[in-house]
Amino acid sequence: MAKTIDEIIKEKDELQIKANELKEKRNNLHEKSKKLADDRDSLNSQIRELRNKISSHKKKRDELNERVKHTKEQRNLFNKNHSETKKKIEELTREKSSSSGTNINILKKQLRSLETEQMTTAMSPQKEKKLIEQISDIHTKIKTQEDKLNKDPKLKKAIEEEKIIKQKAEKQHDIVEKLATRAQEEHENMMNLIKQLDNMIKKVNETQEKIVVTKIEADTVHKEFIDCVDKIHEYEREISSTKDKKRKTKRAEEETAVHKEANEIFERFKRGEKLSTEDLMTLQKAGLI
Repeated sequence: MAKTIDEIIKEKDELQIKANELKEKRNNLHEKSKKLADDRDSLNSQIRELRNKISSHKKKRDELNERVKHTKEQRNLFNKNHSETKKKIEELTREKSSSSGTNINILKKQLRSLETEQMTTAMSPQKEKKLIEQISDIHTKIKTQEDKLNKDPKLKKAIEEEKIIKQKAEKQHDIVEKLATRAQEEHENMMNLIKQLDNMIKKVNETQEKIVVTKIEADTVHKEFIDCVDKIHEYEREISSTKDKKRKTKRAEEETAVHKEANEIFERFKRGEKLSTEDLMTLQKAGLI
């Protein structure tokens, strides 16, 4: 059964309410998508800054590691020179000891043995006294021998060189440790920033997924909205068409009534009856005069 115009108008109005709701929902989804895109862009901006900082820390770390490498080479060279100088001192000491008939290294070895015996062995007072005298005697010999050795120009010069080289080696070692510590700090700072970067990239990916889902939902709602609008336009055309038909039907009915009345008046006219002005206008409207 065909719908009445009132039913069509009611359905159109209900559809218009739904269309308005869909339009609002679509606009809200677009706004949500825009906010998510702003959040994503903000995160990407922070990611660019983090990457610059990471690059800076990496550059500093690599530079420091290169300096550590170079400083280690210098330190190793000083250590090598120090070992060679110590050997030279030992050789000069042996030469001088041999020429004097007293080997200072043997004396020192004897001294260590006696001191160990004194600390670890239980003995009588007389024996301990004798041992202490032996230790004192060896101490005196060692001191006498060292005094002689220290007066030797070559040995004195070698000892001074050994001290200077040792100081330089220790200084280079300190520099190595300080540079290595700074390099490690730069590395740890870089790694901490990399963790932050990974978390931000994860957030960006999650936000991008939300943007895609929101846009798909907005497109679906928009399609529903367009379908509603198209249906509303169909209803409006149907309403307009129905109203036109009603107007034409009414006009046709009016014209039929006019023609019927005009024909009656015309019959009266033919019978010679007197017509009024209104009767004449009716005949004119019907095209009979």
